[in-house]
Amino acid sequence: MKIRHLTSGAVLVAVLAGAGLGSPTPAAAKGTASQTQSSDFNSTAEADMLRNAYNILSTGDHDYKGHRVRAMAAVKAAADLLGMKLSGDGKDKEQQVLSDDKLKEAQGLLQQVLSASGVQARPKVTKHINTAIEQITIALSIK
Repeated sequence: MKIRHLTSGAVLVAVLAGAGLGSPTPAAAKGTASQTQSSDFNSTAEADMLRNAYNILSTGDHDYKGHRVRAMAAVKAAADLLGMKLSGDGKDKEQQVLSDDKLKEAQGLLQQVLSASGVQARPKVTKHINTAIEQITIALSIK
């Protein structure tokens, strides 16, 4: 089943369930972001949420005047600081309304990552994640 056929709530439940079990989400299974296990952070639910947020952003519509890409770059910068490797820009582009829902979902995941104590203790990581959230907010204001 593809992510775009699920509601945002159902996708979030699937993402969180997948994070707890270590099984990839459909976007992660497509290989839109490569990953390496180089730090303890990668084994946490927050790392999975960060990875999933990146994957979701990578499959979004390109019509956000560069703000979706800036959000991806900020998530990647945070992941780099945590020893995670993320890359790629997905090929499965969505219609604008579906893409907007995906960006909102990614934004919610990033807000959850911010609440993790392992992230709160790292101001540079927090800064990048906040930048990504801000860029998504700007992207969603573009119609």
